[in-house]
Amino acid sequence: MIRKVSLIAAGVLIGGVSVSALQYAGTSAVAANSETYKQLTIFGDVFERVRAQYVTPPEEKDLVENAINGMLTSLDPHSSYLNADDANDMRSQTRGEFGGLGIEVTLDRDSELVKVITPIDDTPASKAGVLAGDLISEINGEAVRGLNLSQAVDKMRGPVGSSINLTVLREGADAPIEIEITRAIIKVKAVKFRVEDDVGYIRVISFTEKTYNDLDAAIKKINEEVPADKLKGYVLDLRLNPGGLLDQAINVSDAFLDRGEIVSTRGRNAEETRRYNSRPGDLTDGKPVIVLVNGGSASASEIVAGALQDHKRATVIGTRSFGKGSVQTIIPLGDHGALRLTTALYYTPSGKSIQGTGIKPDIIVQQPLPEELKGRVRETGESELRGHIQGQDETDEGSGSIAYVPPEAEDDEQLGYALELLRGEKTDPAFPPNADQAAKTDK
Repeated sequence: MIRKVSLIAAGVLIGGVSVSALQYAGTSAVAANSETYKQLTIFGDVFERVRAQYVTPPEEKDLVENAINGMLTSLDPHSSYLNADDANDMRSQTRGEFGGLGIEVTLDRDSELVKVITPIDDTPASKAGVLAGDLISEINGEAVRGLNLSQAVDKMRGPVGSSINLTVLREGADAPIEIEITRAIIKVKAVKFRVEDDVGYIRVISFTEKTYNDLDAAIKKINEEVPADKLKGYVLDLRLNPGGLLDQAINVSDAFLDRGEIVSTRGRNAEETRRYNSRPGDLTDGKPVIVLVNGGSASASEIVAGALQDHKRATVIGTRSFGKGSVQTIIPLGDHGALRLTTALYYTPSGKSIQGTGIKPDIIVQQPLPEELKGRVRETGESELRGHIQGQDETDEGSGSIAYVPPEAEDDEQLGYALELLRGEKTDPAFPPNADQAAKTDK
């Protein structure tokens, strides 16, 4: 039986790196005071002056959209306005199929360039050599600086089969790098799996509407291939996973848990706090689990890693995760698109916020970079984003780490370490975790 978690506001978005709670109901607001209305009058006066007197007639729609985006992006890196096209794209992404290049991006405020959070696995961008941390400086020869994120993304869109030329700046590279990419229909496979002899390996690539069902099917296939008495356990790989649907993160966590809180979200007012709990039934029958994370693990993937870590259900291995602990609510604006607004922070079962800190693995295992990438791939995390919300536990250490996974399993030291632990070829005090120590996290 497929278990579903029923959410009051079930969520949604894989843009940049976001976990979003999709809210269709109207929202209440405190009436603005007279001073606020005076400021709005000034805005209206400026708009009319620009519209009537600017040296060339401006596009009034663009003026309004840019003004709205300026207001929202001044709040934090994840709040923004989605016009009708952007809102439709968001809905397509949550279904796990859309047209484009296959990259998760954000706006780097220091350089004013588009920053690649991570290329999605097996997409044109990843195959063309785009790397996490790359700064896109030109799109088809046109400078990105001066564009907002929506404008830059619009320029990267185009008919399937058409080509686009990106100029990227990569740390350590002597000169800008030119990359040609052919646009394609991006069918994001939410889950990939294979059997590593006596271990089930499951990689969750993104949290779309398909993720839980794909995970359920993967576990069943692994159990068909390996008898229960031979199966040593599972590796749940969340590296380079930029996030996605909140309800899917909860369902994936629930797949490995029998009880206890999975995550809570806390907004501006105490009555907005929401807690999501697991239900009885562990799809893996209590087999040992190791979770892999790195600097490309963000949002929904951090919810899963944090829940399994706090409940001592899994040992987390790798390097510190991205550290995006905020929740965005998508508020539809009718035919005018939608508002993506940060409305809450999420907390792991033990009450920790990972905003600006990330998930710290139980066992730190660095993944060496190949010679050709040394000096060209740098650590990245939420704490480096200009204007990010300061996390309550954030320190100078910050969040994030190198976001790199070798294409060949034999070069993957983090995976190799996990397999050796599961097979008893290596020992560590953190594995297996002591479930008795997790009692305080059960609610």
